[in-house]
Amino acid sequence: MVDIEQVKQWAVRRWTLGALHGVSHWERVERNGLLLATPECDVTIIRLFAYLHDSCRENDGYDLEHGPRAAQMMESLRDNLLKDLSDEQFLMLQQACRLHTSTHSTGNPTIDACFDADRLDLGRVNIKPDPQKMATDRGKEMAGV
Repeated sequence: MVDIEQVKQWAVRRWTLGALHGVSHWERVERNGLLLATPECDVTIIRLFAYLHDSCRENDGYDLEHGPRAAQMMESLRDNLLKDLSDEQFLMLQQACRLHTSTHSTGNPTIDACFDADRLDLGRVNIKPDPQKMATDRGKEMAGV
């Protein structure tokens, strides 16, 4: 089983930007993801996404390539921190990170929960999450509150 705390600590150690996309955001994304998770979701992937999706940001502004960079960076973690993931899980995590800024919905319950978990924290940058831009029914409900 993947040690989420080790992955979190790895991400914290290498983080050089401020809090906007840092650990407090990651913890809220994790919490949101757990609230969004349905029985068909892989909670391990949701939790890993929370701590890895912004790990390759170059700035706190408009950085559309940070998701693809994070997906690529995960190759370096495959044989150590992420060694206990199945190939399917690893590819799902990469896809969630790669697409989280460019894709509305994939139809995959786990990936879509990851997307919405991140979007539900847009309030930290003074953006009210739009229920119409959520990928899951629960995300739409939570954004509509």
